Amino acid sequence: MSTKDEVRPIYSELQGYLSQTPPDSKNILTLNEKSAWGLLNSAIDELDQITSKDYGRFRIAPMAGQFGSFVRMFEYRARLGGLISRLHGEYFSDEQPPFSGMPSTVIQQTQNQNQTQSISILLEIQEKIISEIPKHEEGSKERTFLEKVKSILPSIKTVTDIISSILKIGSELGLSASDMHKLLY
Repeated sequence: MSTKDEVRPIYSELQGYLSQTPPDSKNILTLNEKSAWGLLNSAIDELDQITSKDYGRFRIAPMAGQFGSFVRMFEYRARLGGLISRLHGEYFSDEQPPFSGMPSTVIQQTQNQNQTQSISILLEIQEKIISEIPKHEEGSKERTFLEKVKSILPSIKTVTDIISSILKIGSELGLSASDMHKLLY
């Protein structure tokens, strides 16, 4: 078995520990659970043994406090994240980086959020159009506008396309921006 295959379970274990650690946004300053840093230190011992390297600088040394031992959350997260990144660089650099803050993941999340937002806007406009059509006479500029906008909604991909198409159709029918606004909002 290669060192990479032997390191992989520990690498995954460390990522699991980090995923269960309260995020910085929770403003938790200390970690009082001895098992948390004990498990990390045990994983480092196993890593040292498997790789014949020394990862001791990532070990956690608790401090004594009024209510028992503790570690600073920042230090715990920093050492754990540093060790995971180090292992990624040494053994798994050909694989996807482990943290959600990496650029490819952020880009994907942004694209998904934008797509969800566009769909939400399309649905809102569609609902409004469906409720407005019966209020206008057959053949009127307003009803024609609403029906044309409704017909193009399935082909729309972005918010910019929605706005551009609405303005183009309204302009072709001689509707002012104010008229379009009254019909759709």
